[in-house]
Amino acid sequence: MKTLSLALLASSVFLTLVIARPAHPQEDQRFRTEKAEIAVETVAGGLQNPWSLAFLPDGRMLVTERPGHLRIVSSDGQLSGPVSGLPRIAARGQGGLLDVALDPDFAANRRIYLSFAEDRGEGRAGTSVARAQLAPDESSLQAVEVIFRQQPSHAGGNHFGSRLVFDRKGNLFVTLGDRFDLKAEAQNPANHIGKIVRITTDGQPAPNNPVLSRAGARPEIWSLGHRNVQAATLHPDSGELWTVEHGARGGDELNIPQAGRNYGWPVITYGVDYSGARIGEGTAKPGLEQPVFYWDPSIAPSGMAFYTGDKFPEWRGSVLIGALAGRHVARLETSGNKITHQEQILQGLRERIRDVRQGPDGFLYLLTDSSDGRILRVKPAS
Repeated sequence: MKTLSLALLASSVFLTLVIARPAHPQEDQRFRTEKAEIAVETVAGGLQNPWSLAFLPDGRMLVTERPGHLRIVSSDGQLSGPVSGLPRIAARGQGGLLDVALDPDFAANRRIYLSFAEDRGEGRAGTSVARAQLAPDESSLQAVEVIFRQQPSHAGGNHFGSRLVFDRKGNLFVTLGDRFDLKAEAQNPANHIGKIVRITTDGQPAPNNPVLSRAGARPEIWSLGHRNVQAATLHPDSGELWTVEHGARGGDELNIPQAGRNYGWPVITYGVDYSGARIGEGTAKPGLEQPVFYWDPSIAPSGMAFYTGDKFPEWRGSVLIGALAGRHVARLETSGNKITHQEQILQGLRERIRDVRQGPDGFLYLLTDSSDGRILRVKPAS
């Protein structure tokens, strides 16, 4: 599969132009992009480092805050108080309450799934997944059960992952970071460091997971050799999992993880260490997969969604990815499993974009990562 870099597409990047500056932060901001003139409005503010957003069947939103709060947000921006009953969360470094996903049968069972940095005692933590039921009055979680724990735990505070994505058979993909200091373990199939796992809704290895040849390999592993995947979604047509992971200095990667494949970290990468030193053995090695696309320099990707709605017909089929360091949204045009064009939009917001979701109304929703974070709605400019 041919790999494309940001440098190769640089000539096609159309930088977003701000065409109207609002007099007040709550007023719409208007931007011109290559294919659409858009407006951005604030749906809700006052969120503390929001990390993930999931839409309830009635259009309201569940929003996680990394320090350890789960809130319900109405379509007009009213925030609930923190939902009680969450599991024990280690809110330190990059860890805390992370992703939230609704059970495919939520309307009947009211189950949700949370990924989080779990306090394991003695200063150690690890990425875990809990399932719970949202109480009828929506003020608390009931029947909370941790169904998966990344092993081993670690004292460091970085690279927890973690996105949750249900496949079309109702199994759950969980992306797991390399914990920064343990990056060599991303190549070891006997643990969960730097892996994507695929589990059932009760935490067991999913049926038809790959059988890895190495003795002691974990049966829940789907793919290995990942650094820190903070963006994941299903392709709307193929149903394949698409992911984006952080590189070090350069080398952020978009991958389509296939069962049992090794994506190379830290043996191969298109980035270098933060010191400028070389990492691993280069950019390619037999038996290790190449990314579909990579960024150099890094944009620090987090959150992604394929656009399939009717509000921006010009964007249909594009994948939109948040950028933390880049402070924009990357819109990638696709042809099958190839990236054919990149446009960077919404730089004028000057916001770290943590999550990207398409709403049931066809608008695009963004979370900004700050101590006074916002939910933003992107809509066509009127």
